Amino acid sequence: MTVAQAKRTNAADSDARIKSLIALIDMLTALVAEENAELAKGLPASRLKQVDEKNRLAGMFERTVAECAAGTATLNVRDRILREQLLDRILKLRAAMDENLVRLRAAIEASNRRIEAVMQAIREQIAAVSPYGASGRVAARAVSSGTSRSA
Repeated sequence: MTVAQAKRTNAADSDARIKSLIALIDMLTALVAEENAELAKGLPASRLKQVDEKNRLAGMFERTVAECAAGTATLNVRDRILREQLLDRILKLRAAMDENLVRLRAAIEASNRRIEAVMQAIREQIAAVSPYGASGRVAARAVSSGTSRSA
C-alpha cells in the first residue's frame, strides 16, 4: 500500500467515524426532543419511556468524547462540510439537552410538590384521629353531655 492509498484509507475511515458520530448525535437529539415534548405535557420524569435508550446513547457519546479527550481516538475532519455538519449537530444536541435539564428540574419539582401534598394530607388525617396532642400527652377529648327531659 502506498502512502497516498494509506492516507485515503485513513481519511475514509475518519469520515465514516464522523458520519457514525453524526448519526448517533441525531438519534440522541431526536430522543431528547421527544422526551422534552412529553415533559412539556406534564408527565412525571419517572414515567418517561426514553430514559433507558437516552442513557444508552448518551453513554456511547460520552465514551467517544472520552476517547478523544484521552487521545486514544481522534476525529480528524478534513471535509469542511462534514465538520460543519458535526458542529451543527453538537450545537443542536446541546440546546436540546439544556431544554431537557430545565424540563427535568421542573418535573422533579412538580413531583416533590405532589409528594408533599400527599404527606400533608396524611399528617392531617393522622392528627385528626390521634389520641395524642402536640406535646405527646394524651389529649383531653371534648365530651358532650346533656340531659334529656323526655326520658
